[in-house]
Amino acid sequence: MVIGVTVVAARENLVTMENATTEYASTSSDRAIRTRADLMKRYGLGRSTLEKWYRERAVNGHPEAVGTVGRQLVWDAEAWDRWYAERESFHDLPAGLATRDELATTYGLSRHALKTLWAEREDNGHPGAARQIGKALYWDEAAWATWYDGYRRSRDDDSDGDPGELVTLAQVARILGLAQTSVTVYVKRPPAGWPEPAEEQALAGGRVRRLYRRADILAYARTRLRTSE
Repeated sequence: MVIGVTVVAARENLVTMENATTEYASTSSDRAIRTRADLMKRYGLGRSTLEKWYRERAVNGHPEAVGTVGRQLVWDAEAWDRWYAERESFHDLPAGLATRDELATTYGLSRHALKTLWAEREDNGHPGAARQIGKALYWDEAAWATWYDGYRRSRDDDSDGDPGELVTLAQVARILGLAQTSVTVYVKRPPAGWPEPAEEQALAGGRVRRLYRRADILAYARTRLRTSE
């Protein structure tokens, strides 16, 4: 009989612990933490919504869990509240801003291609983000469209010409829409598909001028574009 009382008492204590808020509990420090149950109660959110947001955290910037209490994930209260406030401010975004997904849909580009353009912004002049909420970036669509039109035109202009013509690294950089310093790195550490120079000219001081066949560079550009899509 004593064993039965002990089991009942343990179960009651467990229920009490599960129902208690963990807002001021801690896993490894004194910072406030919250479980999903706390978030549901505090913000009136559904469990399925919270679970969906966490699954999509790589896109929406949802904070990572900082630990567990029993089997429940817990989040830093300050970080989660700040993220949620930023998410709610999405409704106050000014008109004319576009996400990467919206740009991809409008301009027929893949997310990977857009990420590549953003990563190379110091070389290609890609406009900065007008707004950031968590990890989500927003661009002024009109400014982005103007930049992208010029970017495409510059590549088209440099792509014209005799396919058999030999071009310098500076010309190669313009064809690919990259800075010359980036293309110089390609010579030392060639990416997949990078062509061999059609001609090498010895210069003073042991330097070498490398000339590439325009057709080879255009073929590499097409390969590079396909791998970005």
